[in-house]
Amino acid sequence: MSQDNWFDKKTSAISEGFPDRMVLFDCETTGANATFGKIIEIGLLVIENGVLIDQWRSFCNPETTIPEKIQRLTGINNSMLENAPIFSQIAITLKDYLRDRVLVAHNIRFDYGFLKNEFAREGMKFHEQTLCSVKFSRLLYPQFKSHSLSAIIKRFKFEAKHRHRAMDDAFIIYKFFLKSSELFESGEIAAICNTLQRTSSLPPLLAPKEVEKLPNGPGVYYFYSQLGELLYVGKSVQIRNRVMSHFTQDYRNPKGMRLNAKISSIDYTATPSDFGAQLLENQRIKTLNPLYNRRLRKIKSLFSIRKSENHKGFTTLKIERVELNYANSGSGLFRSPRQAKKKLEELADTHRLCHQLCGLEAPNNSPNNKKCFRSQLQKCFGACVGDECSKAYNQRVALALANYDIKVWPWKSAILVRECDPSDQEHVAFHLIDKWCYLSKITDLQDLLEAGFQPENTEALCATLKEPAPSGEEYCRAETFDLDTYFILSRFICDKNKLLIHNLKLFPLTPI
Repeated sequence: MSQDNWFDKKTSAISEGFPDRMVLFDCETTGANATFGKIIEIGLLVIENGVLIDQWRSFCNPETTIPEKIQRLTGINNSMLENAPIFSQIAITLKDYLRDRVLVAHNIRFDYGFLKNEFAREGMKFHEQTLCSVKFSRLLYPQFKSHSLSAIIKRFKFEAKHRHRAMDDAFIIYKFFLKSSELFESGEIAAICNTLQRTSSLPPLLAPKEVEKLPNGPGVYYFYSQLGELLYVGKSVQIRNRVMSHFTQDYRNPKGMRLNAKISSIDYTATPSDFGAQLLENQRIKTLNPLYNRRLRKIKSLFSIRKSENHKGFTTLKIERVELNYANSGSGLFRSPRQAKKKLEELADTHRLCHQLCGLEAPNNSPNNKKCFRSQLQKCFGACVGDECSKAYNQRVALALANYDIKVWPWKSAILVRECDPSDQEHVAFHLIDKWCYLSKITDLQDLLEAGFQPENTEALCATLKEPAPSGEEYCRAETFDLDTYFILSRFICDKNKLLIHNLKLFPLTPI
């Protein structure tokens, strides 16, 4: 988990877990039958490497009248299409947009059927890879019953001025993918896309029953070799789909091939939600040290960007080591000075900050008051020599670090987090957390009291703690502040909308 995953940073690009080249597509038609119906409007967005690079829309004259119910639904009437091109006039342009890109639509069978038939009438073959955003939503958000565009708009409070218009509906898919990129890691998204797009083949040493026993629910999974050596620990909102995504044949690096060649058995631990899965995965990797996990290693120290003010009133920045249990000052938490320096250089470039004042270039103490090197490149406005006022410069520094301030613990004391499986109300877990540290898993009220805390509202908590939670696998008590636990907790429990989406509930506690 990197500093770029800071929990309140808004995602500006679609996750790399999605296909590299996509067209987000929607069309309006004269009816629901693709054999006899015609397209009347097309809207599409071209995505490459997560970035929106182009968009195109066009009316299409169906050379027939539009049924009244379609006019009421879309707001498109016959007069709007009188001078529009017929499909044959836009077919080449449209096919150029779609060529060698994954076609994405909400209920892809509908849109794909109309496209295939329209191209067939022109004597043109049409065959492109597809991805259905309805099926994607069902797999990534199983806790919700409806996955229509209207339900997604309501779920995430998206603004949609013109529903049932091609370009507007295509943009809803785009917003949906952006929001999903904020909420889930790229590997989780890639696993679902792989499930919907590709077939998998099992590793040579792995029996089919090892995969058949896996649930399609959240949890942590473990790959073992024939000798019982733990090879890999991972997590997913859908364990079986994620495991199968490891076995696609388009390996991105030799490490994946070596891992698959050794897998002989699989074990798993089910959790009520992705929240518990992420916490458990983080802890298991650090305590069990699987051979093929390279991230989430234990770290001995952290580094932060500290602010101060010089004698001229300018904000200066410095990278400093911080104590592992000290998470309430500075900006950003980094695993190494190198990582902190790289981020600081990026922020300086984006916000035109002076490298001398950022501690990235030695200060100039000569009597000539020489400007920094970046001033010569017009990448610094001269704060180092007083050419810029301190107020303007300090405002840019504050803006640069706004998304990287270390969050102060928002509660007076510890909290208890209840996570519940929406498909199984009996599958619950309670997590005791204080000052971004994971303290313990709680099974009943006595456990909580022995840990030294009591609920502010005993009646409300007792109503949900009536029965001991399933024991499952124990979580480890945190001895010190853990950066990855901090990232997980801050992403999940500081946003009311995310609490609702992930079916989590918080109970404030007081010390006994």
